Amino acid sequence: MAAIKLDRHEKGILAALQENARLTMQELGDTVGLSASPCWRRVRSMEDIGVIRRYTVQLDPRKLGLGECVFAHVTLERHKENAVEQFETAIADMPEVLECFAVTGDADYLLRIVVPTTEDYGRFLSERIFSIPAVSHVKSSVTLKEVKFETRLPLDHLE
Repeated sequence: MAAIKLDRHEKGILAALQENARLTMQELGDTVGLSASPCWRRVRSMEDIGVIRRYTVQLDPRKLGLGECVFAHVTLERHKENAVEQFETAIADMPEVLECFAVTGDADYLLRIVVPTTEDYGRFLSERIFSIPAVSHVKSSVTLKEVKFETRLPLDHLE
């Protein structure tokens, strides 16, 4: 899928919103060199076409008692009927799973999971993940430290 074309104002709007989504339209317009009204129209247009998916707040998981981040490589049993649908439906309902990607390689999925402790992860695996009949194997990597965590997308490649 080709990227949509954005002008310098739209790229500026996206960069500013990724930094601080609580900017008023006036503040956002001042940042990118537009008045509030045309700035609002551009933001609304980018919302309508799905470039801007939603607005959110970024929380510190450790300060909220979610001290462990685990990456799990999940392999499904291929001969099980509806294995993919069954797995994806179950994962969608698990708040501990922050991200789930279908991937290439040795596993079928890569999950990013947050839990309070490694003991909680063990319980999560046995009670939640391994309760999904389609799951054949899980290989886990517990993070030692966060080196970089970024939610802002790079925009320099856009025309």
